[in-house]
Amino acid sequence: MLRLPDHWLWDSWYTTDDDGRHHVFFLRASRALLDPERRHRRASIGHAVSADLRNWELTADALVPADAPAWDDLATWTGSVVRGPDRRWYLFYTGVRDDGDHVVQRIGLAISEDLHTWHRFGEKPLVEPDPTWYEHCGRADWAGEAWRDPWVFPSPDGDGWHMLITAHAKGEDPLRGGGVVGHARSSDLLTWRVGPPLTRPGGFGHLEVPQVAVVDGQPLLLFCSNVGERVAAGKVWVVPGPSMTGPWDLSLARPVACPGWYAPRLVRDGDFRWHLIGFVEERDGAFAGELADPVPVRYTDAGGLEPLT
Repeated sequence: MLRLPDHWLWDSWYTTDDDGRHHVFFLRASRALLDPERRHRRASIGHAVSADLRNWELTADALVPADAPAWDDLATWTGSVVRGPDRRWYLFYTGVRDDGDHVVQRIGLAISEDLHTWHRFGEKPLVEPDPTWYEHCGRADWAGEAWRDPWVFPSPDGDGWHMLITAHAKGEDPLRGGGVVGHARSSDLLTWRVGPPLTRPGGFGHLEVPQVAVVDGQPLLLFCSNVGERVAAGKVWVVPGPSMTGPWDLSLARPVACPGWYAPRLVRDGDFRWHLIGFVEERDGAFAGELADPVPVRYTDAGGLEPLT
């Protein structure tokens, strides 16, 4: 769907403007790095626009790392975009800095009038882990303590906003299964209060790029994981729940069949049909680093997602 000859692409997130055009924001890093594992410390946020979720026009990057010294001067990682009550666009993103032997992850905000030109809000992180519930300043996985991938959505009852966060539960072994979905709330998108996680540890080292959506009438939590006791059964998972805010029982998680993909998102097309779009991890034994074509999906009575044929 979207491949750049000079850059790898991976995690992505989507929104739609007033004219019905789809906007994708994605992590990108130069293929000149040669080793794709180096991309994480060189990531910026790219941007492209489409009328049909298949044919994309590349535009200028949305966000790049800040000038040092800053809390996000190493790389800018995965996030989400929402439209605020003031009609401006809010890009919540993961910013990272290097403390010497791992990266410190925090969540920040950039704001735009038109989805193309973005300005950082403030000079400090917007949301930080609360050590009451989450591992804080530890070296928990390859990147440090998990505090990334903010997914922001309006409260179903109209009372403010929710943020889901890839996090590690305090006191749990993160590599075996201490991954949880962190949670924060806000009334105005600018001031956030961190609360306890919306899941208990359930065999995943981390729950990356979490997203919630209602598919065929069923609230679902979608996430991916490549670390932990359960990942042998799959890297992409979905959990049915009672509402958009959970609670989410990871014992009900079901793998989603999308071989070779990682970090997919549930995205609606112009007819409001749900599709999965992820990035291709591997092709011919090498990291591919490109976005795949959308695959239409539906919710099944067995508690999972399946492609429509």
